[in-house]
Amino acid sequence: MPNLFTGLRWKLVWLFFLSVGLSLTTLLVLVLLVESLYRIDLLPLRPFFRWLFYDIGLIQVLSAAGLFLFVLYVVLISWRSIKYLEQITNGVKQLSNGKFDRHIPVKTKDELGGLADNINKMARQLNTSMEEERLAVKSKNELITHVSHDLRTPLTSIIGYLRLIEEDRYKDEVELRYYVDIAYRKSQRLGRMVNDLFEYSRLSYSQVNLERTQINLIELLGQLTAEFSLQLREAEMDIRLSVVEDKIMISADGDKLMRAFENLIANAINYGQAGKKVDIVVQKEPDMVIVRVINYGLPIPLSDLPRIFERLYRVEKSRSDETGGTGLGLAIVKSIIELHNGTITVYSDEKETAFEIKLPG
Repeated sequence: MPNLFTGLRWKLVWLFFLSVGLSLTTLLVLVLLVESLYRIDLLPLRPFFRWLFYDIGLIQVLSAAGLFLFVLYVVLISWRSIKYLEQITNGVKQLSNGKFDRHIPVKTKDELGGLADNINKMARQLNTSMEEERLAVKSKNELITHVSHDLRTPLTSIIGYLRLIEEDRYKDEVELRYYVDIAYRKSQRLGRMVNDLFEYSRLSYSQVNLERTQINLIELLGQLTAEFSLQLREAEMDIRLSVVEDKIMISADGDKLMRAFENLIANAINYGQAGKKVDIVVQKEPDMVIVRVINYGLPIPLSDLPRIFERLYRVEKSRSDETGGTGLGLAIVKSIIELHNGTITVYSDEKETAFEIKLPG
């Protein structure tokens, strides 16, 4: 904010009085000079000056000369400010034409300098907003392209097997049930992909309001381990929940938090079958709760770890039907955890792969 006595209004006041002072001083010097030259008979065009002073009038001539000098001094003294104002105006015109990378130099500490600084800030914000909008459009197009490809694969299989059934192109009831089973599993996968896409879009492109309540985190995790019992039995795996307390209360949206841990446990089962078990370890710190979901399968390559939470990113590039999903699961987990003001990190080596979640406690 400009200083009281360096503001534009005070500069205008000083400009007025300075111009008046300089005009009167210059006028007085000119009058004394003309009078001196007139007395010693060295003044050129004496008839002209005699006509001005006696026929036109001394007061009228001095007033006109003073007004002219005043305007001249105002223009000369304010020349730099006028040029600076023109520079600011040109900057605004360029900004209106979409040239957000142009910078107006801040030359003064008055309102004009403040105006230039605010215009620069606005240009930077607009440039950032435009860039974010371009990235959002690009991201949305990439999401549509990738998901369309992923949705087309199981949908094509479903249509193909249903066509075989519709055209009675099966040998017996055993083959018929085989076709129906494949179509059913493909439709389940398709449903999971659509749900992941809907959930990710809702978390990423809209304002999600958390319905926070006091929930027992230990009870929530215990319920989840029970729900995965069938899937664990089919994968011939065990799950262990290690806790130091029977009750840890946190303020959270239970449904969304359950979705996050569902994705992590499902991920641990899909990629950790070689290790035959999944561990969930809960620790209580003074101001946070730490939950670690650990599997003992193949390690995540070091080059993939920094990108593991990116949407559509898969460590398994083959996108197999058995383990490959939409690539949105871990991105959804990260979004939900961050909505709860928490953090999630991953560590992986030959021994174990651990996802660590920290939530305010």
